[in-house]
Amino acid sequence: GFATTPTMRKLRLIWVTSRMHIEIYKYPAWGDVVEIETWCQGEGRIGTRRDWIIKDLATGEVIGRATSKWVMMNQDTRKLQRVSDEVREEYLVFCPRTPRLAFPEEDNGSVKKIPKLEEPADYSRSELVPRRADLDMNQHVNNVTYIGWVLESMPQEIIDTHELQTITLDYRRECQHNDMVDSLTSLELADDYSTNGSAIGKQHKKEHPSLFAFLEIVQHWT
Repeated sequence: GFATTPTMRKLRLIWVTSRMHIEIYKYPAWGDVVEIETWCQGEGRIGTRRDWIIKDLATGEVIGRATSKWVMMNQDTRKLQRVSDEVREEYLVFCPRTPRLAFPEEDNGSVKKIPKLEEPADYSRSELVPRRADLDMNQHVNNVTYIGWVLESMPQEIIDTHELQTITLDYRRECQHNDMVDSLTSLELADDYSTNGSAIGKQHKKEHPSLFAFLEIVQHWT
Protein backbone atom coordinates (compact mmCIF):
# COMPACT_ATOMS: atom_id res chain seq x y z
CA GLY A 1 0.00 0.00 0.00
CA PHE A 2 1.08 3.56 0.69
CA ALA A 3 2.59 5.13 3.75
CA THR A 4 1.16 8.26 5.27
CA THR A 5 2.86 11.67 5.20
CA PRO A 6 3.05 14.45 7.83
CA THR A 7 0.36 16.49 6.06
CA MET A 8 -1.90 13.45 5.71
CA ARG A 9 -1.64 12.72 9.43
CA LYS A 10 -2.36 16.35 10.26
CA LEU A 11 -5.47 16.44 8.04
CA ARG A 12 -6.53 12.85 8.88
CA LEU A 13 -6.26 11.62 5.31
CA ILE A 14 -5.75 8.00 4.23
CA TRP A 15 -5.19 6.08 0.99
CA VAL A 16 -7.80 3.52 -0.13
CA THR A 17 -7.64 1.11 -3.07
CA SER A 18 -10.02 1.75 -5.96
CA ARG A 19 -8.79 -0.88 -8.46
CA MET A 20 -6.29 -3.73 -8.59
CA HIS A 21 -5.20 -6.02 -11.43
CA ILE A 22 -2.94 -9.07 -10.92
CA GLU A 23 -1.51 -11.51 -13.47
CA ILE A 24 0.41 -14.66 -12.50
CA TYR A 25 2.24 -16.46 -15.31
CA LYS A 26 3.93 -19.13 -13.20
CA TYR A 27 3.37 -20.11 -9.59
CA PRO A 28 6.55 -20.55 -7.49
CA ALA A 29 7.33 -24.07 -6.30
CA TRP A 30 8.52 -25.04 -2.83
CA GLY A 31 12.08 -23.80 -2.35
CA ASP A 32 11.95 -21.19 -5.13
CA VAL A 33 13.13 -17.69 -4.24
CA VAL A 34 11.25 -14.76 -5.75
CA GLU A 35 12.17 -11.10 -6.10
CA ILE A 36 9.42 -8.46 -5.85
CA GLU A 37 9.99 -4.98 -7.23
CA THR A 38 7.44 -2.27 -6.41
CA TRP A 39 7.13 1.46 -6.95
CA CYS A 40 4.53 4.21 -6.75
CA GLN A 41 3.80 7.25 -8.90
CA GLY A 42 1.19 9.94 -9.39
CA GLU A 43 -2.08 9.21 -11.21
CA GLY A 44 -3.86 12.44 -12.14
CA ARG A 45 -5.12 14.90 -9.53
CA ILE A 46 -7.27 12.58 -7.46
CA GLY A 47 -5.09 9.55 -6.88
CA THR A 48 -1.91 7.59 -7.27
CA ARG A 49 -0.83 4.10 -8.28
CA ARG A 50 1.46 1.31 -7.17
CA ASP A 51 2.88 -1.37 -9.50
CA TRP A 52 4.67 -4.67 -8.87
CA ILE A 53 6.85 -7.04 -10.89
CA ILE A 54 7.57 -10.53 -9.54
CA LYS A 55 10.60 -12.47 -10.80
CA ASP A 56 12.16 -15.87 -10.25
CA LEU A 57 15.43 -14.87 -8.59
CA ALA A 58 17.41 -17.77 -10.08
CA THR A 59 16.41 -17.19 -13.72
CA GLY A 60 15.26 -13.57 -13.80
CA GLU A 61 12.01 -14.71 -15.43
CA VAL A 62 9.00 -12.47 -14.81
CA ILE A 63 6.39 -14.74 -13.22
CA GLY A 64 3.83 -12.10 -12.24
CA ARG A 65 2.82 -8.46 -12.54
CA ALA A 66 0.31 -6.26 -10.77
CA THR A 67 -0.94 -2.69 -10.72
CA SER A 68 -3.28 -0.76 -8.44
CA LYS A 69 -4.96 2.63 -8.23
CA TRP A 70 -5.50 4.47 -4.97
CA VAL A 71 -7.57 7.49 -3.99
CA MET A 72 -7.47 9.72 -0.93
CA MET A 73 -10.18 9.64 1.73
CA ASN A 74 -10.87 11.72 4.82
CA GLN A 75 -10.67 9.34 7.77
CA ASP A 76 -13.47 11.08 9.69
CA THR A 77 -16.02 11.89 6.96
CA ARG A 78 -15.15 8.82 4.80
CA LYS A 79 -15.43 11.06 1.73
CA LEU A 80 -12.94 11.12 -1.15
CA GLN A 81 -10.65 14.12 -1.41
CA ARG A 82 -8.31 15.52 -4.04
CA VAL A 83 -4.60 15.05 -3.50
CA SER A 84 -3.19 18.44 -2.54
CA ASP A 85 0.10 19.74 -3.93
CA GLU A 86 1.60 19.58 -0.44
CA VAL A 87 0.79 15.88 -0.03
CA ARG A 88 1.90 15.15 -3.58
CA GLU A 89 5.29 16.75 -2.97
CA GLU A 90 5.78 14.68 0.19
CA TYR A 91 5.30 11.27 -1.42
CA LEU A 92 6.54 11.89 -4.98
CA VAL A 93 10.12 12.15 -3.68
CA PHE A 94 9.95 8.35 -3.26
CA CYS A 95 8.62 7.74 -6.80
CA PRO A 96 10.55 7.18 -10.05
CA ARG A 97 11.23 10.42 -11.90
CA THR A 98 10.41 8.76 -15.22
CA PRO A 99 6.89 7.24 -15.40
CA ARG A 100 7.00 3.45 -15.46
CA LEU A 101 4.20 0.89 -15.82
CA ALA A 102 4.11 -2.79 -14.93
CA PHE A 103 1.73 -3.21 -17.90
CA PRO A 104 3.06 -0.93 -20.67
CA GLU A 105 1.11 -2.71 -23.42
CA GLU A 106 -1.87 -0.91 -24.93
CA ASP A 107 -5.30 -2.40 -24.23
CA ASN A 108 -3.91 -4.61 -21.47
CA GLY A 109 -6.13 -6.39 -18.97
CA SER A 110 -5.56 -3.81 -16.24
CA VAL A 111 -7.61 -1.16 -18.08
CA LYS A 112 -10.52 -3.32 -19.29
CA LYS A 113 -13.96 -2.65 -17.85
CA ILE A 114 -15.48 -5.39 -15.71
CA PRO A 115 -18.78 -6.60 -17.23
CA LYS A 116 -21.84 -6.36 -15.03
CA LEU A 117 -22.79 -9.54 -13.21
CA GLU A 118 -26.23 -10.66 -14.33
CA GLU A 119 -28.48 -11.99 -11.61
CA PRO A 120 -29.36 -14.56 -10.53
CA ALA A 121 -25.75 -15.66 -10.21
CA ASP A 122 -24.72 -19.26 -10.91
CA TYR A 123 -23.17 -19.69 -7.46
CA SER A 124 -23.43 -17.83 -4.19
CA ARG A 125 -22.29 -17.84 -0.59
CA SER A 126 -24.43 -15.77 1.74
CA GLU A 127 -24.08 -13.91 5.01
CA LEU A 128 -20.30 -13.70 5.24
CA VAL A 129 -19.34 -11.58 8.24
CA PRO A 130 -16.10 -9.59 8.64
CA ARG A 131 -13.93 -10.59 11.58
CA ARG A 132 -11.89 -8.11 13.57
CA ALA A 133 -8.79 -9.71 12.09
CA ASP A 134 -10.09 -8.74 8.62
CA LEU A 135 -9.94 -5.01 9.41
CA ASP A 136 -6.91 -2.87 8.61
CA MET A 137 -5.63 0.17 10.48
CA ASN A 138 -8.28 2.33 8.77
CA GLN A 139 -11.06 0.13 10.20
CA HIS A 140 -12.31 -1.26 6.92
CA VAL A 141 -11.95 -4.75 5.46
CA ASN A 142 -8.53 -5.34 3.90
CA ASN A 143 -8.04 -6.23 0.23
CA VAL A 144 -7.08 -9.88 0.77
CA THR A 145 -10.34 -10.62 2.60
CA TYR A 146 -12.42 -9.53 -0.41
CA ILE A 147 -10.58 -12.01 -2.64
CA GLY A 148 -11.19 -14.75 -0.10
CA TRP A 149 -14.91 -13.96 -0.02
CA VAL A 150 -15.23 -14.19 -3.81
CA LEU A 151 -13.38 -17.52 -3.82
CA GLU A 152 -15.93 -18.82 -1.30
CA SER A 153 -18.59 -18.80 -4.03
CA MET A 154 -16.37 -20.44 -6.66
CA PRO A 155 -17.39 -24.02 -7.57
CA GLN A 156 -14.98 -26.52 -6.04
CA GLU A 157 -14.37 -28.36 -9.32
CA ILE A 158 -12.84 -25.21 -10.82
CA ILE A 159 -10.55 -24.70 -7.84
CA ASP A 160 -9.48 -28.38 -7.92
CA THR A 161 -8.65 -28.49 -11.65
CA HIS A 162 -7.56 -24.95 -12.59
CA GLU A 163 -5.17 -22.22 -11.48
CA LEU A 164 -6.12 -18.58 -11.07
CA GLN A 165 -4.15 -16.66 -13.70
CA THR A 166 -5.56 -13.12 -13.68
CA ILE A 167 -7.84 -11.19 -11.36
CA THR A 168 -9.21 -7.65 -11.60
CA LEU A 169 -10.94 -5.98 -8.68
CA ASP A 170 -12.97 -2.75 -8.67
CA TYR A 171 -13.65 -1.53 -5.14
CA ARG A 172 -16.98 0.33 -5.01
CA ARG A 173 -17.47 0.96 -1.32
CA GLU A 174 -15.64 0.24 1.91
CA CYS A 175 -16.86 -2.66 4.03
CA GLN A 176 -16.83 -2.27 7.80
CA HIS A 177 -17.19 -4.54 10.81
CA ASN A 178 -21.00 -4.39 11.11
CA ASP A 179 -21.70 -5.24 7.44
CA MET A 180 -22.85 -8.61 6.10
CA VAL A 181 -21.70 -9.82 2.67
CA ASP A 182 -23.07 -12.13 -0.04
CA SER A 183 -20.54 -13.50 -2.54
CA LEU A 184 -21.94 -14.11 -6.07
CA THR A 185 -20.21 -15.85 -8.99
CA SER A 186 -21.19 -16.68 -12.58
CA LEU A 187 -19.13 -18.64 -15.12
CA GLU A 188 -18.33 -17.83 -18.74
CA LEU A 189 -16.89 -20.78 -20.67
CA ALA A 190 -14.15 -19.95 -23.16
CA ASP A 191 -10.99 -21.89 -24.07
CA ASP A 192 -10.60 -22.00 -20.33
CA TYR A 193 -12.71 -20.62 -17.50
CA SER A 194 -13.52 -16.99 -16.90
CA THR A 195 -15.62 -15.94 -13.94
CA ASN A 196 -17.42 -12.78 -13.01
CA GLY A 197 -18.20 -12.09 -9.38
CA SER A 198 -19.31 -9.55 -6.84
CA ALA A 199 -19.26 -9.06 -3.11
CA ILE A 200 -22.67 -7.64 -2.26
CA GLY A 201 -23.16 -6.02 1.12
CA LYS A 202 -26.15 -5.86 3.44
CA GLN A 203 -26.63 -3.26 6.14
CA HIS A 204 -29.40 -4.46 8.42
CA LYS A 205 -32.02 -1.96 9.53
CA LYS A 206 -35.22 -2.49 11.47
CA GLU A 207 -37.48 -2.39 8.41
CA HIS A 208 -35.58 -3.42 5.27
CA PRO A 209 -31.92 -4.13 4.56
CA SER A 210 -30.16 -1.91 2.05
CA LEU A 211 -28.12 -3.64 -0.67
CA PHE A 212 -25.02 -2.30 -2.40
CA ALA A 213 -21.90 -3.63 -4.10
CA PHE A 214 -18.64 -3.50 -2.18
CA LEU A 215 -16.62 -5.03 -5.00
CA GLU A 216 -16.83 -6.17 -8.62
CA ILE A 217 -14.32 -8.74 -9.81
CA VAL A 218 -13.41 -10.75 -12.91
CA GLN A 219 -11.14 -13.80 -12.81
CA HIS A 220 -9.44 -15.93 -15.46
CA TRP A 221 -8.64 -19.57 -14.63
CA THR A 222 -6.47 -21.87 -16.76
